[in-house]
This record gives sequence, C-alpha cells and structure tokens, in this order.
Amino acid sequence: MRSAQRVLCNPLDLPYRYQDIRTGDGTRRSVHREAADPSIVLFQGRYYMFVSMSAGFWHSADLVEWEYRPTSKLPALDYAPDVREIDGALYISASRKTDNCPFFRSIDPLADDFTEVTPGTFPFWDPNLFQDDDGDVYLYWGCDNKTPLYGVRLSAAFEQIGEPTPLFLSDVSTHGWEQVGEDYLSTPAHPDQEAALVRLQGKPYIEGAWMTKHDGTYYLQYAAPATQFNTYADGYYTAPSPLGPFTYSLDSPFSSKPGGFITGAGHGSTFQDRHGNWWHTSTMRISVNDDFERRVGIFPAGFDDDGVLFCNQNFADYPMAVPDGPFDPWTPPPWMLLSYKADAVASSSAPGHGPEHSVNEDIRTWWAAGTRARGESLTLDLGESKTVHALQVNLADHQLGDSAPDVPEGADWNRHIWRGIFPTHEPAQTAVEVSEDGRQWTVVCDSRGTDTDAPHAFLLLDTPLRARFVRVTGGRMPFDGVFALSGVRVFGTGDGAAPHAVSARARRIDGRTAAVEWNAAAGATGYNVRYGRDPEKLYHSWLVHERTSLDLRSLNADATYWVAVDAFGEGGITPGETVPVE
Repeated sequence: MRSAQRVLCNPLDLPYRYQDIRTGDGTRRSVHREAADPSIVLFQGRYYMFVSMSAGFWHSADLVEWEYRPTSKLPALDYAPDVREIDGALYISASRKTDNCPFFRSIDPLADDFTEVTPGTFPFWDPNLFQDDDGDVYLYWGCDNKTPLYGVRLSAAFEQIGEPTPLFLSDVSTHGWEQVGEDYLSTPAHPDQEAALVRLQGKPYIEGAWMTKHDGTYYLQYAAPATQFNTYADGYYTAPSPLGPFTYSLDSPFSSKPGGFITGAGHGSTFQDRHGNWWHTSTMRISVNDDFERRVGIFPAGFDDDGVLFCNQNFADYPMAVPDGPFDPWTPPPWMLLSYKADAVASSSAPGHGPEHSVNEDIRTWWAAGTRARGESLTLDLGESKTVHALQVNLADHQLGDSAPDVPEGADWNRHIWRGIFPTHEPAQTAVEVSEDGRQWTVVCDSRGTDTDAPHAFLLLDTPLRARFVRVTGGRMPFDGVFALSGVRVFGTGDGAAPHAVSARARRIDGRTAAVEWNAAAGATGYNVRYGRDPEKLYHSWLVHERTSLDLRSLNADATYWVAVDAFGEGGITPGETVPVE
C-alpha cells in the first residue's frame, strides 16, 4: 500500500526524543517531544542533521527517509548544535552560556568517531562555523535580545584571532517581522504566551546565525523574534567579506511561515543537495506543553538572478515532491487537503479535546481519548467519496507527565528548570484504514505490534484510492499514555473545480503594516496571501482559513510591496491578480 515515490510532508516525521522538564519547586512537569535548530550538511554522499535535545543525529540518502543514530560522545544538553564541513571533516559545536564551548570532529559519523578537538576557550550560544574558499574559518554566534550577533576568525586551534566583531542588532522600528508576539501583536493570543511577552518586553531575540557564501557574497542568516510564536522566521544580511560590513536585506524574512497547520520557520540552515538544489531547514513550533516543544521542517530555497535569497513556503505543510535531480523550487503541491473540518467522531474524548480538534488545521489543538486503553479510535467522514493519494497522521503528547517514569539522568538547565532526555524511543502504534462505504475497510498502514515511532506518519499510497471514511485506531502509546491526534490530514484530488479567483486590495497602515482584503470565493478552503517587493517576486506568504482580510505586520518600513491572494480548495489553487500595496 505504501509508495516508493520521493515525497515528504512537514513537519518531518522523525522519532523526536522525549524530554522531561520540571520546575525546581516541583510544581510543574512536562514530558513531550522536542527537536529544533536544525543543521544539515551533505557530507560524503549523505545528509547529516543535528538538532537540539536529541542525544544523537539523523542521516539520510535522499532527504526523505531519515535514520537516527545515538551518540554519547557529544554533549546532549547543549542547545543548537552546529555542524559544518571543514577540511574534509565534520566539526560540531553547541551552546553554553558561561562555560567554554568545546569543538568536536568526525570523519565517519556513522562509526561514532566523534573526538573532542579542543575544550574551547570561550562561551557562546547558537554557534555557526564557516570555512571560506581560502581556508580561513570563522565563527558566528549570538542569542539575546540585548546584545548583537558576533563574528570572529578562528585559528587552527579554534581560538579567536583578534576581538569578536559586533555585526548587527534587531531594529523593530523598521523591520516589522522582528516584532515580538503572535501575529506580531504584543497582546497574548493564548494564555501560555503571556509570560514570554512579559519577559521579552517587546525586544526580540536575535539568534541562530548561519553563513552561506553565494557568487562571492556572504549571506549571514539569523532568526527572530522568538521561537514560541508563529512569527518565528529567518532574515539575512549580506556583505562583501566574512566579517562585514553587513547590509540588511529588505527581502527579509526569507523563511517565514506564520499560517497553516504548523507554523514557524526560524533558526535553521541553508544547504545544497547533491544535484545543486538549494534547501532551507528550520524550526517549527508547537509550544503548548512547553515553549520549546518544537519540530523540524525542510523547504525548497534558492537565489534568484539578482542574488535574492528566497524560500518557498507556499503550502509548506502540504506534500512536496523531492525529485532525484534538479527541480523548480516553486513547484506547487501535487495534492490538496481533503479533510479540513470533516465530520469526526471518536470512541471517547477527554474534556476539552473533542474530535473536531483533529481536523481544524492547527497542530496546537488535539483530540485526546477519554481513556488510556488500547483500541481507542477516531473516524473521519469526508462527506463524499474522494480520490486519496496520501495521509498524514499527527500524534500529540497529552499529559504524559502523569504516566511517564522519571528520566534516569538529567541536569539543572538553569536556576529554575531541571531537564533530561529519555534514553530510548517510545513506539507510537496506530492502524490507519480507509473505506468508501463505512463497512468494508482497506488497511493503509498498521504499526501495532511493532517498534515504529512515527509521530507525524506520512502515508503515501502506491495507487490512489477512492474513500469517504478514514479510521485511525491506537495501539501502544508512548509511556502507555492517552491516544491523541492533532491532525488527521487527508490529501488527494477533489472532484470539483478549483475556486474562482479573488480580487485583493492592499493599503499601507504604517511603515511595517499593510491591510489586505479580498472577496470570498465559493468552495474555497482558504487563501494564500503572497507578497514581495517586486510584482514578479512574491517570495513571502501567509496561509489563512475562513477569513477575507489580513494585517501584514511583517513589512520592512523602507520597502514598497506587491500582494496577490490565491484561493484554494480541494480542486486546486487559483492564483489571484498581483496588486500594489497603496
């Protein structure tokens, strides 16, 4: 039933490691999956990915299927691991606020040959190594809402040559996308965001440096404003030399995903595959059980003829083909979502976690069964028979602090928090079936009785099926917890036509904000608002459902913009006319 096609769907389906986080006074405990701050490099024909709080790394031959490798030779609790190739070997470093940060080296990561090159001579946070064409090595770092990003040239012993160079700070007065808050608003959209807003006081974190050299220009990428908001994104500065002077790009943010099923696209890395295609990988947020409850996404990227760095995040959590060769990074998704607001019924439900939360295109809400018993199930009715090509089954971590054992090892992460990483993976077993009539069922995938750990299982069918009903049944769950689903997403082709085109109107409210309005389209599931500084370069996007207006608060005050609103539904996408922001 499964297909051999090369297709992925964000967030990446990885066996993300479970974290055990507790407050020092014992009043709060959260057990949840986490991975963030991805660094990906192509090394000796394979892709290697290092992410925060994983006690190991992932590797892949094709960017689609990833295999986890644990290691005890790298510091597991040091955030934001950076990996780069230098002189034919991989070098890894990570973050420490006050202690010196060590550097590690590997020529065969799969053999677990990591060795410490140096214990380090200074502390840093969110590091990024970069080797220039002349062999010189530089380090960039910074993670603060008070101090700038820094850069320095390193010696062969990884010691600083001269004093670090301050590179740049935030500028919320002109960089709209650096503003702190959900949808760039200073009022909390959810109660769990209030503490972060109070702590940040409107000052964004500038963090997650990553250097890319392209056609003689140095592109220093960075993340803002904070990882727990849907607005977490990556922008960039350019320079003619590794340490500047740097000039801000008005095409920032180049990686931004404030809408859709899962949001956020900040703090990551930009790399080329073996065919020369560019990709950007970044952090995607859940941030419900804990601010740092996050996932990893990967997106087509590139540089246009004018040297503008871009990232295609149109429908960036829909299926995406990964061809084994050069491809157009602006290729639209092969299939559309068929399950938005579908009728959903469950065998039982926990209070406040009804089945409707599994089909509302929001990973931050979920259906949870009313018991921990195996065999609890959720069934979708798509309303009519449709052509199904793929499904994505997204599990949620529901109150696992009540059932998970204590992690055997951990450390005080700061004055108030203790944390550890569970040493083994926890299988999450499900059975997925489809039916045309609700009586005869076809099994798409059944992982019950296996050690499969697929929290965001993407099930691609060899042959498309006609189906109206989808049933997901739980088996063994992590820590024998409750079966919970944040999204049962069905992709394929509807029998109807795409919605008609809509007409957009956009006006500038202030330097950083434009108000966009459009007419509703019959049959539209939602709208994708595309915008950019050139009518032919609408590189930014914001996907919304059930609304016909949007305040774009992510603009750069010194730039002019153009906007188009595309209507989409089960029958496809209808591009809208590009209009200027007046």
